[in-house]
Amino acid sequence: MFQGMEYVYEVYKEKSFTKAAQNLFISQPSLSATVKRIEKKIGYPIFDRSTKPLGLTECGQKYILAVESIFAAQNEFADFVNNWGDLKTGSLILGGSSLFSSWILPQLMGRFTRKYPLVKLVLVEESTAELEKLLQNGRVDLVLDNCLLDSDIFDSCIYKEEHLLLAVPRSFAVNEKLETFQLCAEDIKSGTYLTDEVPDVPLECFQREPFIVLKPENDTGKRAMDLCHLHNFVPDVLFELDQQQTAYNITCQGLGISFISDTLITRTPDNPHVIYYKLAGESSGRNLFFYWKKGRCFSRAMEEFLRLAKD
Repeated sequence: MFQGMEYVYEVYKEKSFTKAAQNLFISQPSLSATVKRIEKKIGYPIFDRSTKPLGLTECGQKYILAVESIFAAQNEFADFVNNWGDLKTGSLILGGSSLFSSWILPQLMGRFTRKYPLVKLVLVEESTAELEKLLQNGRVDLVLDNCLLDSDIFDSCIYKEEHLLLAVPRSFAVNEKLETFQLCAEDIKSGTYLTDEVPDVPLECFQREPFIVLKPENDTGKRAMDLCHLHNFVPDVLFELDQQQTAYNITCQGLGISFISDTLITRTPDNPHVIYYKLAGESSGRNLFFYWKKGRCFSRAMEEFLRLAKD
């Protein structure tokens, strides 16, 4: 009854037979017939076809859990085989949010591939919440993120330290009285702004300005609100977004102030229309972690990727 489970799982992920068929490069009628054969073998329907988007029946929920367990077992066995093969075959599935998938992981993947060209790399770009689920059910091997995941479920190692900065449109009049606190992109890229000689900006000076913040479930969003509360004000929120890169791009257009990481600034082109400021407080500093599921087979590919990342 698990023959063809990949087809069922694709329908479950997409919540649509049409989209799943496109991803699988087969016709929608053929996919529907395959799923119906599996349901007939089970004796109960997997999908509730009366809902939009497509939902799971109670039996279907159990089936999907079983399929995810099978996928996890398959991945663990493939990792085991890789250890015997001296990384001459196999795969490594990496996960990251938009920022890390765009500006950090590709560089590390390039270094890894040049050394181990026969190992297939897969990059999954998702939200932190979705990546946590994928990591837990074995669909992703390593995740790079700046959040704190449950240490009872996941192991981790620090990749690097990063710091939050304030990005302010140059056109804002508030900049005129804060010249001694202003930073340029080169100060950030060189790391000189982290010295004690560079002062922290009084964040309360911006309390009457419009802010672009990330949603509360995002670590950057949480830290931004903590920093504002530390300086005894609630920001005037113009936009509440999902991605740090998007917030920064809007700042570049002169619409509002955003909290961005030095990771972003050191990897994106300079923008002359933005001024940066150093922030005080514990919430302005954090670590980037590589996470993996606790207790799973730690493959040679995972080990070697982390070693190259640290180097």
